[in-house]
Amino acid sequence: MRLLSPEWFLLLPLLAIAGWLWPRLQWRRPWRIICVLLVLAILVRPQMRRLSDGLDLWVLVDRSDSAKDVLAPKLAEWEQLLDKSKGSRDRLRFIDFAGEAIERGALIRAGSTDFEGERTSTRTGQAIHHALSQMEPDRSSRLLVMTDGFSTEPLDGLADRLLRQEVALDYRLAGASVAGDVRLAAFAVPYRVLPMEAFMIEVVATSDSDGKVPVELLRNGVSMGRKDITLVNGVGRLRLTDRIGQPGAWKVEARLLPEKDSLPGNNAATQWIEVETGPRVLLVTSYQNDPMNAAMRAQGFEVKEVSDFATLNVGVLSAAKVVVLNNVPAYKLPSEFVSALSFFVNEQGGGLVMVGGKHSFAAGGYFGSPVEPLLPVSMELKQEHRKLAVAVAIVMDRSGSMSMTAPGTNLQKIQLASEGAARAIELLGDSDQVTVIPVDSAAHVIAPLAPLGPNRSQITSLTRRIESTGGGIFVYTGLKAAWKELQMAEVGQRHVILFADANDAEEPGEYVRLIEDMVKNKCTVSVIGMGTDHDVDADFLKDVAKRGQGRIFFNADANELPALFAQETVAVARSAFIDEPVAVKGTSSWMEMAASPISWLPQTDGYNLSYLKPGAAQAAMSGDEYAAPLVAFWQRGAGRVAAVSFPLGGEFSAKTRSWPQYGDLVQSLTRWLMGEVTPPGIGVRVGMDGTRLNADLFYDDTWTERIATAGPQLVLASGAEGKTTPAAWERLAPGHFRASVDLPGNAWVRGAVRVGTSAFPFGPINAAINPEWSFDRSRLDELKSLSLRTHGQERVDLSDIWHAPRAPAWRGFERWLMIALLLALLIEAWRTRVAGQV
Repeated sequence: MRLLSPEWFLLLPLLAIAGWLWPRLQWRRPWRIICVLLVLAILVRPQMRRLSDGLDLWVLVDRSDSAKDVLAPKLAEWEQLLDKSKGSRDRLRFIDFAGEAIERGALIRAGSTDFEGERTSTRTGQAIHHALSQMEPDRSSRLLVMTDGFSTEPLDGLADRLLRQEVALDYRLAGASVAGDVRLAAFAVPYRVLPMEAFMIEVVATSDSDGKVPVELLRNGVSMGRKDITLVNGVGRLRLTDRIGQPGAWKVEARLLPEKDSLPGNNAATQWIEVETGPRVLLVTSYQNDPMNAAMRAQGFEVKEVSDFATLNVGVLSAAKVVVLNNVPAYKLPSEFVSALSFFVNEQGGGLVMVGGKHSFAAGGYFGSPVEPLLPVSMELKQEHRKLAVAVAIVMDRSGSMSMTAPGTNLQKIQLASEGAARAIELLGDSDQVTVIPVDSAAHVIAPLAPLGPNRSQITSLTRRIESTGGGIFVYTGLKAAWKELQMAEVGQRHVILFADANDAEEPGEYVRLIEDMVKNKCTVSVIGMGTDHDVDADFLKDVAKRGQGRIFFNADANELPALFAQETVAVARSAFIDEPVAVKGTSSWMEMAASPISWLPQTDGYNLSYLKPGAAQAAMSGDEYAAPLVAFWQRGAGRVAAVSFPLGGEFSAKTRSWPQYGDLVQSLTRWLMGEVTPPGIGVRVGMDGTRLNADLFYDDTWTERIATAGPQLVLASGAEGKTTPAAWERLAPGHFRASVDLPGNAWVRGAVRVGTSAFPFGPINAAINPEWSFDRSRLDELKSLSLRTHGQERVDLSDIWHAPRAPAWRGFERWLMIALLLALLIEAWRTRVAGQV
């Protein structure tokens, strides 16, 4: 506390006068003494310290795509200048932001380009809110935004909070010159059309000069051709018509191809267009002329049969009500498609059925995949049901590339791979044998081939401690060492799991001859490739797996490595296809999915051994010792899922296909998976307004009671496997609700509007133009206005910011003393009146 009044010494005469009046005015009364003390306190104007000395400068650094090239080269210099010019009691705090705000840790150096957040948008407002929430109330604080000035979100509402917290906002601009920029300003495509319905595509380009600019149009990545846009007075338009015959969602792109351009990042636009049709079945099959296709068509179902798995993507699900996976191994399906099935079933109300065969269920690598939680059966073979032991060699890439940190984690790729290998070992049985061989330029057998029973904990511990040592991976050397170990195995089944970097798999050597010898001696080879199937050494790894009669997995996300190791291990060691005839026993649960009884076939030629999950029902079971489910089903979220464990086509299906009621089984199964028909009187309309998604729900009086009982839900998933997020609804009028969600950058989403048990799916849908590259001038003006209102300014000389006015560190409390004096006087007056004193 401090006293501000310079005349405080004048209080001495007042004290003397008060002493002379003491006996006459009865000053011994306590409230009179309190009043005198309050008067004296007001006269000396006391103040309390509310802020400590020094300034906290919060620097918000724009890391978005549009700013990184112009800002990154200057950051180191700017940040060092701020650090050197601050005072001894000042503090410097950094927050990097783009699509999210991340406070910079002490380990990130000044000017670092390390930023693992989403870069496709500039959420300046979110970053400011984040900084304000982190500020210490007893410190004076100030904000400095280093940016190109073009936020992708409004900054409204921030001024009041900044003023309330007494925080000024300064800014330092580092924008690229837009002179000579050719920009794709608009891209208009309808969101939904009917098959073969003509629709218009409009492309608008702008520039500061006139002339012709080529534009290329693409559909699902395939070029539709090139046209020229003629710019007059800086603006040019191209309109053309198109038709799409196949139902589903199609990604349409436009790309400007100017000879010279100062900002090429704003030359592309993408939009999904949904070709609508009635409910249909997507049959994903390994068979040519799949008999299920004919059976479903005979019952009036529209069927899309797919045997070219590379064509599968998220878009094909928009035209499907039911997906059939007929004896298709998981590794042959695009990971995007497999990941998308969970949202398709749980939220969009789709139906899914997996049909048995030697490449289905656990044998097809579905253990640990996104499909596994959906199925009504568990696929992992119980230890007591295993009849053959297996010897497994795990060959691990520990080259230099494996030392890199996996995105979204603080773990190295080798740590995730080692954890995956350890989990694979844990899935093997006590009678199984394993050897672990890390490889760089040489093979290192850290765990020689041994039974797992007494050695499991030691081997898993050694595996988890594998570290990257640099260099490349010598594949031939690793395979040779693995085969040397496996030749000592006395079990009937031998298998190699090769984990390698698809961009750095060196030294093919004499792998062809080596693998040929391995296969002749009943040893198979599967490959887990870190990367994509388009990487430099991907074709070599594909050939290794093909010659080794095994599977191959490519995945660029190191976080999924543990799951891939688990899938491969279960497929090799803990799956079983019973390849001999087995009796079929029906159950009463059949009538839960069918309208009429069925006479089950006496026997099936074989089936995938699995186990019924709690909560699921089985319509048929095997008549052998396992009493395993042959037809199982259950409800999953808004959708339905079934599992038919015996083949309905191809090998081991002769008895089934000759069964007279084969078509009845397929028909009843498909109708149940289609779900209930939604009653009329309700509809959903979805569209984009810039980057804002609007979902409108319309309904009539027949739905009013149901809406009141179970309100509508809008659920969105970003990308194929994105996090599911709900959204809030607003009632606009009787029978009309709306939900709005701002989408980041050019992200695309799938969604569903759910009302009770009914689901209305939509998407993929996205904002055609990425706002990150729109360079809306009003956003820059908004930043400048916000800075002016909060008493900030543009900082050309960054070192001068430490001399800017700061919030007062001391605050007086005379107002509260005056209130206290008034209350004391009132109390004293009341006491005097009550006592009858003058």
